[in-house]
Amino acid sequence: MSDLMVEGLVQVFEWRNLAAVTIGTLLGMMVGALPGLTATMGIALLVPLTFGMPADSGLIMLTAVYGAAVFGGSIPAILLHTPGTPAGAATAIDGYQMTLKGQGGRALGISAVSSATGGMLSALALLLIAPPLATFSLRFGPAEFFWITVFGLTIIASLSHGNLLKALIAGAVGLLIGTIGIDPFTGQRRFTYGLPQLFDGVSIVPALIGLFSFSQAMILAEERWKPRLQGFLRFTWRECIPSVRDYLRLLPLILRSGGLGTFVGMLPGAGGDIASWVAYSEARRYSRKRDQFGTGIPEGVAAPEAANNAVTGGSLIPLLTLGIPGSAAAAVLLGGLLIQGLVPGQRLFIDHGAITYAVIFSFFVANILMLALGLLGAGVFQRVNQVPVSVLIALIVALSVIGSYALQNSLFDVWLLLLFGVLGYAMRKLGFMPAALVLGMILAPIFERGLRQGLSISRGDISYFWASPISQFLIALTVIALVAPLLLERFAPARHRKWRAAKSDD
Repeated sequence: MSDLMVEGLVQVFEWRNLAAVTIGTLLGMMVGALPGLTATMGIALLVPLTFGMPADSGLIMLTAVYGAAVFGGSIPAILLHTPGTPAGAATAIDGYQMTLKGQGGRALGISAVSSATGGMLSALALLLIAPPLATFSLRFGPAEFFWITVFGLTIIASLSHGNLLKALIAGAVGLLIGTIGIDPFTGQRRFTYGLPQLFDGVSIVPALIGLFSFSQAMILAEERWKPRLQGFLRFTWRECIPSVRDYLRLLPLILRSGGLGTFVGMLPGAGGDIASWVAYSEARRYSRKRDQFGTGIPEGVAAPEAANNAVTGGSLIPLLTLGIPGSAAAAVLLGGLLIQGLVPGQRLFIDHGAITYAVIFSFFVANILMLALGLLGAGVFQRVNQVPVSVLIALIVALSVIGSYALQNSLFDVWLLLLFGVLGYAMRKLGFMPAALVLGMILAPIFERGLRQGLSISRGDISYFWASPISQFLIALTVIALVAPLLLERFAPARHRKWRAAKSDD
């Protein structure tokens, strides 16, 4: 096995593979930075180009695109409040607020460092503990998925920012929207109103772009004549490099979020969007600065960025060892593997071990390149903030429309974009949380599938849902997640309670 690892490491540093990982990283960052062009789409677009390439070079390029696209989505999320990918939505909350404070460069630097650290942590897990972790993820059945979504729904409380009722209403609306489409068990149409485009449900990408990007364009248009230059300060690439003190202070949070993202990545169907929200919620829940989340603090950028990039390596663990993709992008990568004649499983590490380890080691190289490009590219990224507001509005609208249409070449998705854009604008004006609605939409299918499959398997016996040790562990986590904030508040220092009371009176 060690000989195969050494051979794979040598293959990574062949010129064609170094070129593949460099091109893949650049293309991935570009794809991620364009709203609507997700990592899944980027990989799907490049798969045909890898047909004539050697297997190792083609797979190295695809995996580099995967990791870099997730980081690329944070660039417009931080600078424009326009997540390039669904995984960047949580980053937009504090990242954009830092930009408005004139700390856009610092936010980009923290994002790059956190993403690279999280990605390398997941690559290390992929290299060292793939077989046992993949085996553990197989033990998740309907009951376990049901409870992990219930645990995920507790995040809504942390998104409330002082108004729990409005956050719960937004989350409930998101759950209802998530039920639109054909019932997966009975085949009945639900809330489709005869529209074939809704048979597969509401597409998450146009909804996400509308709620965050299009609504932001409407708010910018409303504030067009207000002075905004104080929020869009110039910064150099040196300002993007976090200080050693900053990095060491954030490192425990980054490692914790990276480990969480790696674990979530191994769970089929979870993905970077759920991982980033969970990491953001947990960072806020156990932070002494939890009342400052949403106002623009580095912790609100570091946690989701470390988690969503860690998902990339985590999702490859069950993919390479068991042939089970942990995300939509990993499912497309599975197609790339099969096209090259590589069948996932134990034989992949034996018969094609050198290629497999070359792909794994290339993940480390891709994250290092991503970090360098993310920090040194600040001079290019910051130019977004120097564009006149009127041009910026037109650019956001154009990219939003193009991104929504390009998803399925469907004009219906553009109408969805407009609908959710107006909805997002109204929600933000009325104090509701678009993030809670998105979370409800994402979790609804997993929640419903776990609940109904569990009831079907157990023939209505609800004790099935707490019979396994994993279910019991997840129930305990959910209870802790609900009770811990109350206990932390109860035993918080007196000066913290006074500060919070003062903030609530503002």
